[in-house]
Amino acid sequence: MAEPQPQSPLATGLASFANPSWAARDNPRVRLFRLLRALSFANSAVFSALLVFWLLPGHETETSVFGWCHGWMWITLSVLSIVAVRLREIPFWLAVVVTVVGGIGPFAGTAGFVVETRRRARAEA
Repeated sequence: MAEPQPQSPLATGLASFANPSWAARDNPRVRLFRLLRALSFANSAVFSALLVFWLLPGHETETSVFGWCHGWMWITLSVLSIVAVRLREIPFWLAVVVTVVGGIGPFAGTAGFVVETRRRARAEA
């Protein structure tokens, strides 16, 4: 009779991480990196909309809304980046790009996540 599959890696310890699908899906650090990457891309999209509405005359309300969204997303990304560095999930250089350079232009943080994603893919291959 076949042994039942584990329900989660946390229930069975490190032995269940031999199954790569569980490792990617249930590893909190992988989820944190993916969350940060998605937030960075979303912040770049919000910033793009902010620039468009700022350049077009007569869209003060939209400029204000997207400005506030960009600001709060940048603060959230900054705090989560510090947490991710402390957990050793992202490198320090990426947190600096997201936190310091990202306040001026969030496209740098998004580019940093693209570079780090490619670096991780090369390391796994």
